[in-house]
Amino acid sequence: MRRGISVAATVGALALAATACGGGSGSDGGDGSRAAKDPGSVTGTVTWWDTSNEAEGPAYKKLIQDFQAQYPKIKVEHVPVSFDAAEQKFKTAAQSGKGAPDVLRTDVGWTAGFANLHYLQPLDGTVALDNAGDFLDGPMATAKYKGQTVGVPQVTDTLALLYNKELFERAGIAKPPTTWAEFTETAKTIKERTGVAGTQLNPEGYFSLPFLYGEGGDMLDVDNKKITVNSPQAVKGIETALELVNSGVSLKPATTDGYTTMQTAFKDGKVAMVINGPWSTADDFSGAAFKDKANLGIAPVPGAAAGKGAAPIGGHNYTVYRGSKNKDAAYLFVKFMTSAKSQEYTATELGTLPTRKSAYTEKVLADPVKKAFQEALNSSRARPMIPGVGDLFVSFDQHYVKVLRGQLSPKEGMDALAQDWRSKLLKDYRIDGS
Repeated sequence: MRRGISVAATVGALALAATACGGGSGSDGGDGSRAAKDPGSVTGTVTWWDTSNEAEGPAYKKLIQDFQAQYPKIKVEHVPVSFDAAEQKFKTAAQSGKGAPDVLRTDVGWTAGFANLHYLQPLDGTVALDNAGDFLDGPMATAKYKGQTVGVPQVTDTLALLYNKELFERAGIAKPPTTWAEFTETAKTIKERTGVAGTQLNPEGYFSLPFLYGEGGDMLDVDNKKITVNSPQAVKGIETALELVNSGVSLKPATTDGYTTMQTAFKDGKVAMVINGPWSTADDFSGAAFKDKANLGIAPVPGAAAGKGAAPIGGHNYTVYRGSKNKDAAYLFVKFMTSAKSQEYTATELGTLPTRKSAYTEKVLADPVKKAFQEALNSSRARPMIPGVGDLFVSFDQHYVKVLRGQLSPKEGMDALAQDWRSKLLKDYRIDGS
């Protein structure tokens, strides 16, 4: 997927989620003891809603076959579900108590919302969460809500600095920048020496987060119920992004579909650097600039100082429906699908990034893209784990593009964004400094 957030969420859902309650709890199913003590005796049918794309289907079908060979008394009903429709479809089924799957491939941005509505089964102490210490910290943080583990990380992603090595060489630049000041200077040097734009920014709020994080800022302080997107640190990060545009080293952000515009310019060699995720690299390699795949450089995002950069985490978790009547079978299925062996298989077959440390095997790391993004994951962080976090980005996108196009100053834009969140979505939060 293009971003680690769901854009299908409806504005206002966050405020409703706090008071909504889950319907149709159904049978409690197994308590997990049978799956732990005598997994071979577990029977039942696991209905799995798979929100991956059609091209990934065959690899998951192969894993299902392997699972059923290991557990012949368990049948898996594999149901492909459109990613764009899955969030609301699951809510509708869970609320009515009819038709919800036993297991759902859940975007990390949905997990807290589903848990808040009491639709997800806590997984601590079950075999679904096998060898929990093997999971990377960032992806594991996306699977927790209010002290409980309500998902098991399936795949992950983050943002990194992608750059054109040939343009760097032509400009006499030996290595990628590690700070935003270096990034700006690198972009200027490339523009001056090659005539090619140093960068182009995607004017979506999600892609602004490395600028916020790099200055020590964030969207929210969840523990203290405070909106911090307009803090001095966050504003400084947005000022850095705006300076890239105002200085002329970045192409002007597009007013519509900024992602595609940025991506096309990069793969065609019209810009030297972009901030993007691992999902974009297959498209990069289809462009004129990266016919030689070795020309694509990947490095962690810069920060205010070297080693201080950070980027948001995306990806998906496996979650178990609280009303499932096949919990023991569901736990075993999730355990199998998130094992290091299964993650190594999907990483090599589909190009996904594993969530387990032990899945980064020699075979997986033979791919330079995965090796580079593994390093980038070391400085990634989970977005605020609150219900409806995707709703925040609707307004974020609107205000960030106004800043980049000079319609609002960074402080004006972030102050207006904070007020918008407070009035519509986060009524029980206070604004930083208030």
